[in-house]
Amino acid sequence: MLLSIVQGLFNIKSNTALDELVLKAKNGDEKVMNDLLIAYTPFMKKTASFVCKRFIDEHDDEFSVAMSGFYEAILNYNLKENSSLTTFSHLIIKRRLIDYIRKESARNDAAHLVKDDDEDKELEHYLFNQVSITSYSKEQQALKRREEIMEYNQLLKKFNMTFQDLVKSSPKHADSRKTAFQIAQIIATTPGFYTYLMEQKRLPMKDLEELVEVSRKTIERQRKYIIAVTLLINSNFVYIKEYLKGEFI
Repeated sequence: MLLSIVQGLFNIKSNTALDELVLKAKNGDEKVMNDLLIAYTPFMKKTASFVCKRFIDEHDDEFSVAMSGFYEAILNYNLKENSSLTTFSHLIIKRRLIDYIRKESARNDAAHLVKDDDEDKELEHYLFNQVSITSYSKEQQALKRREEIMEYNQLLKKFNMTFQDLVKSSPKHADSRKTAFQIAQIIATTPGFYTYLMEQKRLPMKDLEELVEVSRKTIERQRKYIIAVTLLINSNFVYIKEYLKGEFI
């Protein structure tokens, strides 16, 4: 599960796979919905930049509007009628941004006019008889989670680690993951061990060998995974922790 959030963000290899994920999101799977929002963030930024004719990043209000539009697109996407999710969501994001720009222009008494393109008419029979999306809090949670992932990535870099390293070092068997997680818990909850880890950027191997019935070779093999989990346990990344609840073991 860690991979689907921070590394894979859905390694979608076919339209069928994507359709299945969209259907899950439409049916209320919040985990899938949030992952789709994260995975398609570059697309949302690119679309918003195209419509606004300037660079848009996560800190701009226009990005929040684009994310809201993409969320709405997923909920309204018809697998049989619509050609592709990106085409459909592009139209919705564009319409939402145009509405936003118009409202802001009116509010600021600006003489900034945005002209509709013919393609906007395609939305009428798709959307505007649908129930309005009350998804602001969910969008904010997805954005906060994404920010946490970026911060977590920076923290891992201090230990010369990447998400790719976690992919390679993650134990394949449940028992091995459970053991590695328990070792991480010991380090995270033992001040001396945790201080050593943060200062020396390595595990307190000698102390661990005396406490756990696991060989030094096994601990070394799982070193990166143990460090990553330890850092997460003692972090304030509430959204990642909630999302990954029960996934480590």
